[in-house]
Amino acid sequence: MELESLPLESLPDEVVAEIEVRDRWRRATAADGMEFLVTDIGRWPLGKTVRVAFLDGDDQLHADIAGATKQITDACNLTLDFGQNGGAGTFRRWTTSDTVLAAEIRVSFDQPGFFSLVGTDSTDSAIGAGGGPVGGNPGQRSLNLGRFASNRPAQWEGTVRHEFLHALGFHHSHQNMRGTCEGEFRWEDPAGYVPTQDPTGAFVADAQGRQPGIYTFLAGAPNRWPRAKVDHNLRTVDAPDLVAGPFDAKSVMLYRFPEFFYKSTPSSCAPAGNGQNLSDGDKRGLDLLYPHTMGALADRQARVDAVLESLGAGPEGVPGANGGDLAEAYRSRVAELAAAHAAGVH
Repeated sequence: MELESLPLESLPDEVVAEIEVRDRWRRATAADGMEFLVTDIGRWPLGKTVRVAFLDGDDQLHADIAGATKQITDACNLTLDFGQNGGAGTFRRWTTSDTVLAAEIRVSFDQPGFFSLVGTDSTDSAIGAGGGPVGGNPGQRSLNLGRFASNRPAQWEGTVRHEFLHALGFHHSHQNMRGTCEGEFRWEDPAGYVPTQDPTGAFVADAQGRQPGIYTFLAGAPNRWPRAKVDHNLRTVDAPDLVAGPFDAKSVMLYRFPEFFYKSTPSSCAPAGNGQNLSDGDKRGLDLLYPHTMGALADRQARVDAVLESLGAGPEGVPGANGGDLAEAYRSRVAELAAAHAAGVH
């Protein structure tokens, strides 16, 4: 994905916080043998038709976005349904006053930047339950392509594919534990760097030509990220529950950062693809998440059966500050998603 200008892609802080609390519960539960929670629960059921709806933008923009996702659906056992009315040339829409989900993926163009909830988080009512523009509830955005309605970026197709891969369960390639980015990124300022900002508040090279490190650069305009947010968005995710293939330098899920982000030039972490089209690795990843083969279907069914049996034994998880209601909401969500997977693979 080409970054023509920063700010970087990022979900709202309150949404990230809700997801992190939920994921800690899932990982604690998975430690007791329920691997399905974290290896499968973020994916849509195999063969599912995932509905997409638009908040704003015109029919031509909607048609272009639908067309850009065809590379994705051609590579996996899943359908994206944009609700196209062939005769009228219109597409499905949603509104912020909806009380029932118009679609699993709810697209907007009115928020700053680009972002997407990952996989089934798009319909998780616990995310954004307190309100706000982004979340898993009917009147909330799950995917945003800022400025597309007024000023599409030059490589807009790659951005669309990047965000829709998030919506199908993909994470960033620069956070792949099998890649080199953790060691290749220039996290800290070089010795002697004098903090220097331009008129917009962005940190830039000092008078001696020394570039800021990533932490300093992203602390300035327009991102203004604290270290914890940098870590969440850029540091390697090294977790046993994450499905990760080999690092793919041609993936559309790999950012093209400014050269000074890297320790070496050329960097082994820098993109080698055009940022527009799915790489062979992206396509293999889609086939891994949403396979067509009978063997893969049987394996998924065995994991679904195991988690449903475990859930039937009674509630699990740690009580929350609300007396356990939050943990029960997480558990109910897992049961709902596991049942959907079971229905999808029978």
